[in-house]
Amino acid sequence: MKKIEKNYALGTHDQEINRLGLQNEVWRETVLECWKVARIKKGFKVLDVGAGPGYASFDLAEIVGKKGKVVAIERSNRFVNYAEGIIKSKKIKNIIFQEMDLMTGSIEEKNFDASWCRWVAAFVSNPEKLISDLSGALKIGGKAIFHEYVNYRSFGLIPERQIMKSFVDEVVKNWNESGGEPNVALVLPTLLKKHGFKITHTKPIIFSVNPKSKTWQWPASFIKIHIDYLLKLGRVSKAWRNKVARELNEAEKNPSTIMMTPMVLEIIAEKIK
Repeated sequence: MKKIEKNYALGTHDQEINRLGLQNEVWRETVLECWKVARIKKGFKVLDVGAGPGYASFDLAEIVGKKGKVVAIERSNRFVNYAEGIIKSKKIKNIIFQEMDLMTGSIEEKNFDASWCRWVAAFVSNPEKLISDLSGALKIGGKAIFHEYVNYRSFGLIPERQIMKSFVDEVVKNWNESGGEPNVALVLPTLLKKHGFKITHTKPIIFSVNPKSKTWQWPASFIKIHIDYLLKLGRVSKAWRNKVARELNEAEKNPSTIMMTPMVLEIIAEKIK
């Protein structure tokens, strides 16, 4: 397995960039509908927080158009370089990438119409700083939009397989010990209210898929990469890693298997003060 970039659970190598591309494809319809509810439109200035290799940033750029602007903040130099390569090759004029760690830096540009944050608050060491920075960056009436996990332990297989439950346990344990909180959506409403926001929309999102569904490949690819990551960290044994891989392979061969994904809470909050 290739070297893991510091603070990135699954690294920033090509395999992870491809997995994030699949993830964006699986979630794209759901995300576009969310942005529609938030009324993101042409001419908007939008902040993409924790933009990764830029998949959502490119979608936002299409929506806001030539008169709009997307500022994408990402701490990984590898991801920033990847996105900037696409920006240059496609001659995209309305996206700016900024390499920055939000836990050590601050958002300098102000008066954004909206911000987009997907699976970022769950990984940062201080979610309140993130919310405070977003509040400072958005204009009054601006929308802060989130997709964050609210019940990670909904992740699993039907019929149940104990080794897969063990996998989720290991993921959550490592996540917590790394300073993050997978179910961060449980505290977001309180933090948003404290920093001048009013929640205007919420929606739980969970996928229920079988092995023939393309959506299956999103959580399945996460499992396949993550078991190698946990092994590399020395958190699990090779026998455990192989058992998870074997159980997943067996589940994929059974067309009646159902995979439930971790529950996400969609939140749209308006800055009111």
